[in-house]
Amino acid sequence: MNDSFYEQLVSRKSRPIDLVIRVITILALLLFTFIGFMLLGFFIILVIILLAFLVHVFLFPRLNVEYEYTLLNNDMQIDIIYNKEKRKSLLSFNLRDAEIIAPQDSPALASYHAEKTLNFTSLKPSAKVFKMYITINQKKYVLLLEPDSKMQEHMKTWMGTKFISE
Repeated sequence: MNDSFYEQLVSRKSRPIDLVIRVITILALLLFTFIGFMLLGFFIILVIILLAFLVHVFLFPRLNVEYEYTLLNNDMQIDIIYNKEKRKSLLSFNLRDAEIIAPQDSPALASYHAEKTLNFTSLKPSAKVFKMYITINQKKYVLLLEPDSKMQEHMKTWMGTKFISE
């Protein structure tokens, strides 16, 4: 078999809102502790411990995100990985269904429009971001991706002239 397989991991840069969420959550827990301690006494410590545990398990891991692009022949899958532990499949599609893939500032993209944009990039200003226009379940999407040079080669193999590298 001559299957072509490639995986790429893209770590999302921490957004400013992530720090704000962490600080506000911790301050809210502290405020709740002081106010509750005056009203309910020591019982509030159990409630605070439970709330802090829930925040630590469910909220904070969602602020540390990585995307994994998996390309097997012409099938691409995009997964999200929270806190380097929990994986969730976001999207799976055939590359041949894409209308075009090009750098986000390419003039070739001027005539394409989408209903929804999905951003699977690192959010770093220096990153080379590609836009992929594709129809999935009768909805037009633009996917923002950061394929490295090897991933670009694999995409070009399956996309042909629909893939514009420069």
